[in-house]
Amino acid sequence: MNEIPRGTVQEQTFYDQVGGEPTFRRLVHRFYEEVAEDPQLRPMYPEEDLGPAEERLVLFLIQYWGGPRTYSDNRGHPRLRMRHAPFVVDRAAHDAWLRHMRVAVDELGLAPEHEKQLWDYFTYAAASMINTEG
Repeated sequence: MNEIPRGTVQEQTFYDQVGGEPTFRRLVHRFYEEVAEDPQLRPMYPEEDLGPAEERLVLFLIQYWGGPRTYSDNRGHPRLRMRHAPFVVDRAAHDAWLRHMRVAVDELGLAPEHEKQLWDYFTYAAASMINTEG
């Protein structure tokens, strides 16, 4: 059996290391404050209010970084490319998304190693969503 011996400290997830749910809620809320004012990105969110999109991203990021699996429990597999396929995601949308996420990440004030890990993921994820030349 692979039991963890008593007294052994289990490795914390990234989610735990950066402050858990409150950190991800602050990040995503700040990001969507930026998106709400962006004439290029705002039309990609068909809901009248950005609340549902904000909640989906919060739950996705919480799960991705080692927190509760609420996103998959409610929505199934993330299938990010498929969920973004109906929208034109070109280089300009990519750049705008990253610009707004950069503001949100910077305002968290994370330790440099956590900031780098989070930012590396966002730059990779944003690049993988591009589905249109231009």
